[in-house]
Amino acid sequence: MFLRARRSRVRLAAAGATAVALAATACGGSSSSGAAADTLVVYTGQSGDWQLNFNPFSPTTVEGPGTIFEPLFFFNNVRDAEPRPRLGESFRWNADGTELSVVLRDDAKWSDGERFTARDVVFTLDMISRNPAMNNTGYKGRATAVDDTHVTIRFDEPSYMEAPQVLGRIWMVPRHLWEDFATPATNVVEKPVGTGPYQLDEFKPQAFTLKSNPGYYAGEPAVKKVRYLSLSGNQAGADALKAGQVDWQTGPVPDIADVEKNYPGYRAITVPMNQAALFTCSNAALGCQGAQTDPAVRRAIYYAINRTQVNALAFENTASPISPGFALPERDRDQVSDQLREKTAPMQPDEAEAVRVLKGAGYAKGPDGIYAKDGEPLAMTVKVVAGWTDYITAVEAIGQQLQAVGIRVTPQQLSWNEWSDARGRGEYELLIDALYQGPAPDPFYTYSYFFSTSTTARVGEIANPNFARVSDPAIDQALTALKGVPFEDAAARQPHLDTVQTRVEELMPYIPLLTAGTTSEYNARKFTGWPTEDDLYSFPAVWSRPEHSEIYLKLKPASR
Repeated sequence: MFLRARRSRVRLAAAGATAVALAATACGGSSSSGAAADTLVVYTGQSGDWQLNFNPFSPTTVEGPGTIFEPLFFFNNVRDAEPRPRLGESFRWNADGTELSVVLRDDAKWSDGERFTARDVVFTLDMISRNPAMNNTGYKGRATAVDDTHVTIRFDEPSYMEAPQVLGRIWMVPRHLWEDFATPATNVVEKPVGTGPYQLDEFKPQAFTLKSNPGYYAGEPAVKKVRYLSLSGNQAGADALKAGQVDWQTGPVPDIADVEKNYPGYRAITVPMNQAALFTCSNAALGCQGAQTDPAVRRAIYYAINRTQVNALAFENTASPISPGFALPERDRDQVSDQLREKTAPMQPDEAEAVRVLKGAGYAKGPDGIYAKDGEPLAMTVKVVAGWTDYITAVEAIGQQLQAVGIRVTPQQLSWNEWSDARGRGEYELLIDALYQGPAPDPFYTYSYFFSTSTTARVGEIANPNFARVSDPAIDQALTALKGVPFEDAAARQPHLDTVQTRVEELMPYIPLLTAGTTSEYNARKFTGWPTEDDLYSFPAVWSRPEHSEIYLKLKPASR
C-alpha cells in the first residue's frame, strides 16, 4: 500500500539559535559543500555530545543497526513489498507456522575478516532471549544451526507475525567477539565489528564518521563516508541546511512547505508514520508513582488537549489526527477498529468531559483551582529533551490547556541522555515522545513493542520499549493470537486487533496527541536515489534504523 505524503513532521532535536559556524566546527572545520562529493553529512537531531557506544541493542546506541550490524532481511514498513535479502537469502514457514527455516548467504564476512555463519545467528538469537533488556521484539524462539548457511527457528505456537521482527529487526553480532561480553545488554561497544556496508572511521563527541566497507558482500557503497553531526538545535540545523553544510536531516525547518524555494538544491518528503503522545508511567503494580497512574487522570488529559492549537503552535499545522487505538488512520485504515469510542482523538478540547471524568473518579477542585484526591493535587512534570523545540512548544501549550480543567503539568527539560534513561527506567510521570512502527506495514508491531508485558520491566529496570509499563492480560492474549494468524487472513485477525485497540483506548497509557508526519530535507543536487512519493522503497528518516541504511545504499553522488 502506498501513502500519500503529508506536509507533516516528526520529532527532531534541538533548540536555541546557533551560528552556522558551529556546524562547520562540528564537522571539523569543513562543510558539506566543501566535503568530498561522496561524503554524506547528516543531522539526526542530536543535541549535546555523542556518547561513545555502538552496542546496537542499547537504547542509547549512537549508530549501528543497518549500517554496521545487519538484519537478515529488510522489510519495508511504509508499503507492501517483498523483503529484500541482506544476510539472509530466503525463508519459509512450515505448514502450521511453528518453524521458520532461513537460508543465509555464504559470502558475508565480519569486518575483522572472520566469516559470518549460522552460528552467529544462533548466538545472537540465544543472547537476546537470555537478556530481556535486549529483546525489544519479544522474541521467544529457539534457533538451531543446521549447517553454516541454514538456520531453523522453532516456536511453541504458530508465530507468522514473528518473521518480520526476527528477520528484520534483530541485528546480527559476531559470536567470536560477543561471547566474551559478561553483560551484553549494557556492554559499551567502542570498536564495532559488523557485516554491514559501513565501518566506524572516527569518533569525536561533536561528530563521528562512518566509512564504506570495502569488503561488503554486495559491493562497496557509492557513498564512501557518512558524517553525523551534533548541533545545538533546530535553528542550527536549519542554518546548516541553508549553508549547504548538511545533506540530510529529518525534522522541522521554518516555512516547511517551501523547502525547495528556501533551500536551493534541496527537496523534502513527508510520510505520516510516528504517533506523538504523552507517555505515562502508568502501572503502579510495577512501581510507577504519581497521579498519572490513575486511568481517569489520563483520560481527562486526553479530553482537555486542544490538538488543533498544538498542531498550529508546535507543528506548523502539518500533523494529522491520531487514533486512540494507535493504528495509523491512513496506512492502517482498514484495521482501525469499529469498536473504538472514537476512531480519532478529538482535535478540539472537551473540557466538560474532562471535568466529568475527574469528578466521577472522586477528584474535587481545591482553592487553587487544581483538582485533588486524598489530599494529593493533580500536579505532574512532563519531561522533554532540551532543544526539541517542537515538543517543548507542544508541552508548554498542553500545560496551559490543562490548567483550564484543574490539572497542573510542568515541563522539565533534560539532556537526551537523562531523558532517555528516565524513560527506560520508568522514572518519570509524563514525557513526550512518539511510538514508532515495526518492520512491516501493520499495527501489530507497534502493539507488540509498546503494549506487551514481554517488553516492559519494573520501575528502575530498563524497559525496551514498553516504557509506559503496560501489562494487560487481554492485550497479551490478543497479541499471542495474532502471531498465529497469517497476514493475509484479515477477517481472522480483526477481532484480535479490536481487542487490543479497545483496551489501549480504555487504559490509555500513552495519551495520543497527533500523527506526526516525518519530513526529511535532503540534498538532491549532491546525491541521487532518494525515496519519492512514487518510490517509497524505505521509510525516509535519517534516525530510523535500518531504513536509513537502505537509503545510504541506494544513493549515488550526482557528479557520477
